[in-house]
Amino acid sequence: MIIKFGTSGWRGLIARDFTFENVRLATQGIADYLNSQVRDPQSAIGGRKPVVILGHDTRFLGREFSLAAAEILTASGLIPQLCQRDAPTPVIAHTIRNRNAIGGINMTASHNPAAYQGLKFSTCNGAPATPEVTHQIETNIARLLKQNWHFKAAVVGTFKCREFDPQTAYFKQLRRLVDFGAIRKARLKIAVELMFGTGRGYLDALLEGAGARVTVFHNELNPLFGGHHPEPNAEGMAAVSRYVRSGKAQLGLGLDGDADRFGIVDKNGAWLTPNQVLALALYHLKKNRRWTGAVVRTVATSHQVDAVAHLLGVKVYETPVGFKYIGALMEREPIIVGGEESGGLSVKGHVPEKDGILACLLMAELVATEKKSLGQILRQLEKQTGEFHTDRINVRIPPEKIEALLGKLAGGLDSIGPIKVDKFVTTDGYKFLLPNGEWVAFRASGTEPLIRCYLEAKSAPQLDKLRAACRKLLEG
Repeated sequence: MIIKFGTSGWRGLIARDFTFENVRLATQGIADYLNSQVRDPQSAIGGRKPVVILGHDTRFLGREFSLAAAEILTASGLIPQLCQRDAPTPVIAHTIRNRNAIGGINMTASHNPAAYQGLKFSTCNGAPATPEVTHQIETNIARLLKQNWHFKAAVVGTFKCREFDPQTAYFKQLRRLVDFGAIRKARLKIAVELMFGTGRGYLDALLEGAGARVTVFHNELNPLFGGHHPEPNAEGMAAVSRYVRSGKAQLGLGLDGDADRFGIVDKNGAWLTPNQVLALALYHLKKNRRWTGAVVRTVATSHQVDAVAHLLGVKVYETPVGFKYIGALMEREPIIVGGEESGGLSVKGHVPEKDGILACLLMAELVATEKKSLGQILRQLEKQTGEFHTDRINVRIPPEKIEALLGKLAGGLDSIGPIKVDKFVTTDGYKFLLPNGEWVAFRASGTEPLIRCYLEAKSAPQLDKLRAACRKLLEG
């Protein structure tokens, strides 16, 4: 079994790949990395008290996997501290910073199907580990395998370590970032989709505490997530959409299984894309809250963000795909808000990690502040910027053809179908800028034989044309 860390850690099927033995092995690789950094006076954690925060989502055996990791960390001279119950990913990230820990290990597979579990390592600033860090951990794991490393562990689930409740400190942080007074005055009726995940007792509790009338969906524990992916996309938010459309709520807010991604439903029951939500967050924080700084988005995220930034006089940064790149820039530069098309967002003064709870609260705050629906605000903006129509399609490619196809894309293209290419961008994958502010981008999946194609057009018919041209290009 080769343990590889992707954009959000190491993930695998429970009992096949994600086993207690492999979790202990991966944790030992992390422990060896952390000990080498603590011993290095030049490192960010040199000489620090070696506290490591542990947490997990609501998946099968999350607590037991965390205790297995705690046992390895303790044997390696580190000090594990475990969140009392399942905890949202952004809460764990905030706790790492708040407790001055040297890192954190979170057992989560985020929005993946229930059969998966994952291990995510975050560094001392609460950000997802960079490729440079995970490469060192993978090297440690390979060395341990070569040495036939083995650990004589306690009976699963019986190891004990210090536990704590991270909620109070996290709520205090959000009260610094969100105008709960505006939400309280508006007395909003809000439908909240928790997807059987870690967000229960967080998003719903904060909204109820601010006087909102909240109707909650799926706030019970269910490691099978009701038989669905715990993802707040249009399909996952369907029940909330119907409820809002019936007139029983003004707004729908949702979280994925570990509460780092968000889903937003407007007053008319329409699901808003994360691209639109990022543009709205920038608009609100700059115009209404008067925050200063730039905005950062990934290469696959809508240029609607750029158009709103231009209206407001805000600089735009573009990064490779993956929130770790956004988070790294947010640590170095004054950034109002950073986000990506897959549903991740964070803001200035917060963690360099996706926070779905915060994103949902900001949308409630915007509706409360402007006393308009999100759709109304978007239409006002589009009168100045024009419309933006986005899509992402996954095209399966025979494995033997992928390399040649990627080589063709890497060489650049003169046109996408009949549409001339204005500029070729290789920040991450292959992005082709087209006339009239339209574009397409291609990235290979790291886990499946498919190519992801991201598209943006200024009208629905033009988006259809781009989609057809890209399918023809990929499928041949």
